[in-house]
Amino acid sequence: MRKLWVIVLIVVAGACKSGSSLTTSPSDFENYSEDLSGTLPQYPDYKSEMAQLPALPAPESPQAIDEQLKELARQKYERNTSEPYFNGYRILIYSGLDRDLAFKTQEELTEAMPDINPEIQYEQPRYLVKVGRYGHKIEALKLLYDIKSVFPTARIVRDRIQRKDFTLPSQTNNAEGEN
Repeated sequence: MRKLWVIVLIVVAGACKSGSSLTTSPSDFENYSEDLSGTLPQYPDYKSEMAQLPALPAPESPQAIDEQLKELARQKYERNTSEPYFNGYRILIYSGLDRDLAFKTQEELTEAMPDINPEIQYEQPRYLVKVGRYGHKIEALKLLYDIKSVFPTARIVRDRIQRKDFTLPSQTNNAEGEN
């Protein structure tokens, strides 16, 4: 058994002894060189490219830009007013299946706040009592806080709102032209 221990000790000691250094010195890389020119991207000379570009026109006057902005605003306004509906917000007071309760809610709101005109809508199978027409949610918040004192479940909802002054284009009764 003692011989076995001596052999294991000799093997372990021999394994720990390093024969040569694995590290290299900087002098080993003094003569190293590599040509990477074939893999590098080629960029054009930007100064000559810029010289070939045509000269920019003189900047427009602020008045000309203002006129263009006014024209764009007018076109946007006309496009928006030509649509019968816009996306907006309303305050939903009641949503449920009971028709009588919807009318009762409408009456209670009219009694509590006579200056508000609630509307009842029927979206099958439920009745909705809504008030207001707002383009932005923040506009509806003041009225919502007033209504919540009477109807705590009221909330602001997104809705498609018909423009008040919108009239549908007149339809002609020309049956011959349709077929």
